[in-house]
Amino acid sequence: MGMQRRFGWASLAAATTMALAAGVTAAPAAHSADDPVQIVVDGNDVRADNVNGLTYKGLGLLSCNSTSNLLMDYKAEHPERYWQLIRVLFGGKSPLINHVKIEMGSDTNTSTGSDPATMRTRDELADASRSPGFQLAADAKTVNPRLKVSILRWVMPQWVQSEWNKGTGTDEMYRWYKETILDAYQKYGYMVDYVNPDTNETQKPDISFIKWYKNTLANDTEFSDSRYGLTARQQKSAAKAYHDIKIVASDENTTKNIGPAMLTDTELFGMVDAVGYHYTTDDRLDGTSDSATYRPYTKLATGDNTYGQDKEVWYSEGVGSFGWTDYRVSNTEGPGGASTGIGGVQSALDVANRSVKSYANSKRTHYIFQPAIGAFYEGAQYSHKELVSARDPWSGSIHYDAAVYVMQHFTQFAKTGWENDTNTAGIWRTVPEASYSGVSGTENVDGSNGAPSYMTLADPAKKDFSTIAVNDSDRTKSYRIKAENMALGGDPTMEVWETRAADPGQAYDANFKHLAAQIRPDSDGYYTYTVQPRSIVTFTTLDRSSDKATKQRLPESAARTVLDTDVAGKRHDTHDSVLYADDFGYKEEGRVQVGTDNGARKVSQSYLASRGNQPRYLVDQTGAWEVGKGPSGDNVLYQYLDQSMKDTGAWNRNTPNTTVGDFRWENYRASVDVSFPDPAGGLATLGVRQQKGMAATDAAYSVGIGPSGSWTFYRYGTALRTGTIAASDGYRLAVEAKGATVTAYVDGQAVAGYQDPTPVTEGRVKLGTDFHTTAFDNLRVEKVAGYTPYATTLTDNMDGSVAYEGTWSRNASLGDAMNWYRSTSTSATAGATVTVPFRGTGIDVIGGNDGSAVLDVLVDSRPVARNARTTATDKRQATYSLRGLPDGRHTATFTLRSGKIVLDAFTALSGDVDGPVDTTPLRTALDAVGSPDRSDYTADSWADFATARTAARAAVRGQKGLDVLGVGQLASRLVDAYDRLVRTEP
Repeated sequence: MGMQRRFGWASLAAATTMALAAGVTAAPAAHSADDPVQIVVDGNDVRADNVNGLTYKGLGLLSCNSTSNLLMDYKAEHPERYWQLIRVLFGGKSPLINHVKIEMGSDTNTSTGSDPATMRTRDELADASRSPGFQLAADAKTVNPRLKVSILRWVMPQWVQSEWNKGTGTDEMYRWYKETILDAYQKYGYMVDYVNPDTNETQKPDISFIKWYKNTLANDTEFSDSRYGLTARQQKSAAKAYHDIKIVASDENTTKNIGPAMLTDTELFGMVDAVGYHYTTDDRLDGTSDSATYRPYTKLATGDNTYGQDKEVWYSEGVGSFGWTDYRVSNTEGPGGASTGIGGVQSALDVANRSVKSYANSKRTHYIFQPAIGAFYEGAQYSHKELVSARDPWSGSIHYDAAVYVMQHFTQFAKTGWENDTNTAGIWRTVPEASYSGVSGTENVDGSNGAPSYMTLADPAKKDFSTIAVNDSDRTKSYRIKAENMALGGDPTMEVWETRAADPGQAYDANFKHLAAQIRPDSDGYYTYTVQPRSIVTFTTLDRSSDKATKQRLPESAARTVLDTDVAGKRHDTHDSVLYADDFGYKEEGRVQVGTDNGARKVSQSYLASRGNQPRYLVDQTGAWEVGKGPSGDNVLYQYLDQSMKDTGAWNRNTPNTTVGDFRWENYRASVDVSFPDPAGGLATLGVRQQKGMAATDAAYSVGIGPSGSWTFYRYGTALRTGTIAASDGYRLAVEAKGATVTAYVDGQAVAGYQDPTPVTEGRVKLGTDFHTTAFDNLRVEKVAGYTPYATTLTDNMDGSVAYEGTWSRNASLGDAMNWYRSTSTSATAGATVTVPFRGTGIDVIGGNDGSAVLDVLVDSRPVARNARTTATDKRQATYSLRGLPDGRHTATFTLRSGKIVLDAFTALSGDVDGPVDTTPLRTALDAVGSPDRSDYTADSWADFATARTAARAAVRGQKGLDVLGVGQLASRLVDAYDRLVRTEP
């Protein structure tokens, strides 16, 4: 047990480093998969004097790399949904999330996108309001003032980077940190609690800089500089809070070097308050048991080290549940093709096991999700890896995954957080002797071996305890739990709370976090319970059976309505010709509530001021995209990352680009004004139909132009046409995509056209530049007369409404982020069928395919297509499209005749078509087939022909929702059915 000698870091720096000889708490003996698991929760093992290492801090989230970008739009567009999210994640007596970790942005992409730099130049005043993470923390503090906030860096702004590369950038780095921290303090009233001075995911901790930074922070007395914007009163309180900032190190990934360094460096040990590393559950295990490299993190957490002092150990970046549990439960990855329920690799139960195993193996008492909230457009790297999805703020739809219930098993049955200086906050302690995990894996954890996996938390006063047990296998697991030396009171009843998938015939969430049993100890003092396969349970002596907060269900998801607004871009309006518009003035937007005064109150701010001038709905992949004043005094969207700022160490290096819109947009015309205020040059691009990727070239079709008038028309970054018009300070660019026909315009004149033999049919709008300041204004996305503008719904291949027959492999584990919800259903067996209900005028079959699949298609039990060929497609694209159906409810059945089909999702087409539609091709086809005699042909071939002819005739008479593509398909299907008529034998 740690002796808790409370040395200050300065005192420790003067101490002599001693050889490590302290013992380490041993884990319980390994269990056979079939043995009952016996757990003794001994009050003598509850270390009330361990206030750092064994206190259970619960869960945190990481905001960075565009993952939170759309949250501020939710707050502006649907404030009630946003503040509900704040309460669900951060509120209540037992918050799910206790910590917001912010990776400071550099305007460059280090993962899924870019976050704005708080200081783009040395002389610019820091602006923390640009970063959604700082504001998220401010808002979270309105429901949880005890929330911790930490910051770290990965890539630096160029003005810091250039000096750092010379070996002289410590002052610049410190200035960036300090001015950002004080700006957040000035704006939101909270002081950052932790700083990691080192770079994110280093392999070689910069120990000298960590020490330099700590010394500089501790001895800094300058808080009156006008750059900080602090009043005289604020300066005093800011100085005190600033000097209380703690140091966390070193956010390593693949290495574990900071632990041994601290155990052998007295000065470093005294300076660093918390250690963390990423994406592995294990401690370091090399060397002899008394060496600094053998279980160093366990030694740090328990205090069983030379210094007799415990330190916080964090799982400082880990994943959320991959995909949506709603869909994962339909997989065939269990034995014999059975479902793994809410479990399996990268599932909600996997995440739970990571928390358990990282504690059991390396004594980490804090797990930080990267991210917990996915508020960026799907299709960027690491899509669908979160607890909560918030991706289209115009709809207000937020999806809370079942993984939230699973993680509440850890946080709602204990008092979590950080202990206070007097050790009186009552934060529960983890109990090493009553915690264990034998599941396999170190990152993607697999519990299918049936080994026990459990973690025990206990009240430091020994009055209550909770044991969380995860069974991610297909076998039941018996647990026997006994309390010794605990002051549990007169009622020994234990509650058992369970989360698992629904039984047949039940609602999807019927078994999510519910009270499964109330049990009492047997004559030997053991509580005995059998844990069901693919489930998590919490055994607790707390009385939660009547607690409303524990029984509270998560909010239901609203419909994901498509982005179709009025001309202001604000109000949902399907009756005009505009899909979306943005003049970047935002006069249509109201004021926004922002948390301040360390969560004590909210203040009302103007729209742009509340968000650091960040534009609406844009998700940046690279670049400094911000609203500023144009030459006329009106608001303009600028991309500011120029030649002086571009040389950073971004992981995903791209030219500046940003994305806006709805993935379901299909046939539309996008246009925007561009201008070039940078005398050194410039380039502006406008792209359409972007589905995935993080570069400007990931728009399927785009046009780019510079001030010289040279323009280029691209397909996925490959130049198709080039030309030159008169040089100008500005132009209006447009790209129109309707079916396979794409046309580029400059100043209203068509400059290039393209008929794509394998068209990309859906996606968002992209804006791009090179590294020069470039201006954009009057963005407009409009419908194209005669064409369906968008799909209305996307149905995942694993949605419960989709029915399969025949042989299918339905996979979610280790799924690709470029597949919707990381799931696919695959078959190469002739006769396999899939049936999909939908509403609309057509349906697209989405998935990455090789084009070998041949399909028969029925709609509403009538044949529509025979031997239909599919197209070789990339992921998130349509391998087969069906158009021309009457607008309404339908059921489509696809039967695989030959080849291989990979199903990712299905999109249903809207019946909203503006303008006249020419049905001449249908009339021509009807005339061409004439009036054949039914008696001349076989019944089967005639049935196909009759269905196609009836559909064509109905369309000619007038059919709601019919568009140009539908006319073309109906005519083709009619001619094909006629050509396939089989004459009867004479």
